[in-house]
Amino acid sequence: MDLLHNLYTGFSLAFSPTNLLAAAVGVLIGQIVGVLPGIGAPTATALLLPVTFQMNPTTAIIMLAGIYYGVAYGGTVTSILINVPGESSTVMTTLDGYQMALQGRAGPALTIAAIGSFIAGTVSTVILMSFAPPLARFALKFGPPEYFALTLVAFGLLTVFGGAKPIKTVASALVGLLITTIGLDVVSGLPRFTFGTAELLGGIEIVPVITGLFGVAEVLTSIEEEVKLDVIRTKFRLRDIFITWQDWIASQWAILRGTIIGFLVGILPAGGITTASFVAYLLEKRFSKHPERFGRGAIEGVAAPESANNAAAISGFAPLLALGIPGSATTAVLLAGFMMWGIRPGPMLFQRNPDLVWTLFASMYIGNVMLVLLNIFFIPAFAAVLRIPYTILMPLIVVYATMGAYSVNNSLFDVWVMFLFSMLGYVMKKLDYPLPPLILAMVLGPLAENSLRQALILSGGSLSIFFTRPISATLMGIAALAFLAPLVRWAVRGLRHAPALSADSVQR
Repeated sequence: MDLLHNLYTGFSLAFSPTNLLAAAVGVLIGQIVGVLPGIGAPTATALLLPVTFQMNPTTAIIMLAGIYYGVAYGGTVTSILINVPGESSTVMTTLDGYQMALQGRAGPALTIAAIGSFIAGTVSTVILMSFAPPLARFALKFGPPEYFALTLVAFGLLTVFGGAKPIKTVASALVGLLITTIGLDVVSGLPRFTFGTAELLGGIEIVPVITGLFGVAEVLTSIEEEVKLDVIRTKFRLRDIFITWQDWIASQWAILRGTIIGFLVGILPAGGITTASFVAYLLEKRFSKHPERFGRGAIEGVAAPESANNAAAISGFAPLLALGIPGSATTAVLLAGFMMWGIRPGPMLFQRNPDLVWTLFASMYIGNVMLVLLNIFFIPAFAAVLRIPYTILMPLIVVYATMGAYSVNNSLFDVWVMFLFSMLGYVMKKLDYPLPPLILAMVLGPLAENSLRQALILSGGSLSIFFTRPISATLMGIAALAFLAPLVRWAVRGLRHAPALSADSVQR
């Protein structure tokens, strides 16, 4: 009964004109951002975060959340029509989606992506509503040792999902951790790494950092690259958009499997929607009776990753809301917004701000309905957005990013911080260092440091406190396995190459 009552309260607030407008604006912006290659959800949420400071926190979160899961929908358009992923999470969609478009089936590809995304988003919202409150109640048992161990798990999973460059992932996270040490020490009250600059006593504001890393740095990178978008010319008549019964039969189980995989991956800190789409596509191809069709226009090759990335976008709110741990760069931006509004996500959020949580859940239902309608009936309009010249778009991003950085404290110092981090972001992109670990470390760094010091104070300086408490000991074990994962991968790869090298030497 509590669930139904909370859901009724959430829907009654979500259907207020202000919150409905916020959801509509959020999903529309997310859709457009997803359509425009190279911008991404972290950039969009970072740029719009300063605008929401004067809003009601619930309304602001509804809008920013709509941008997040709206981007996953919008990135499909470019992946299918021009073979360019609008978002990293839609990379796998290009493999079969663009082939379908070349065969004159762009309409069904876009439609099955929208339907799969809607089903996955709706199912994931239902599971999230049921899963997040018990997770929050379980997290009430957490103390400083458990929170420190949990942050270690998050950092460890960064290396697991860091692909072939775990060292660069760790280096990026370490830069973020070093940045969090700037300012006043919360325990001693002494300044650290401020170099006599009064503006640094309060630390580095995260909004200028994010707008610099994801906004201006993207512009600097795009200046070097000539962007040519060759859009497939399709009239998208109404009869050409809808899928056939055979398409639905081929896609239904791919949608279900993609939803389950996406939700499970999205729950993991550092899992993310990109990882979910990759895993869903590869597993769908692995278990298909006709794997040779994948990459040649298989409709289930569109349905599986699109369902997975939207399911992961929704389930990513579980660790954010229940534990206060962001699972991606975008949820890290949302966490920064929560803290700026004086709200701390975590176990007590469901007790102190239940209206916010359940209104957000209800808005996800509404947002998914809006998005599926947008993606079925307004595809020609979003395809037209692709023709906006980047020479117009990029300067607008720089101007808006500057305004957003300045509005945080009405200080030019924050603008200089933004430009400094835009140069850092540009260099990191050129050297192929991932940016999300830096942001996650900036958000989790204070929690990790404070939890570590509080735990050591409780234990009189003994590290045994992390291994004598059941929850923290389990989490420390998981973190250790996560950090060792790259070493295991390297060892397995070495063992596989050893027989091949031996065979070559024998032949010689």
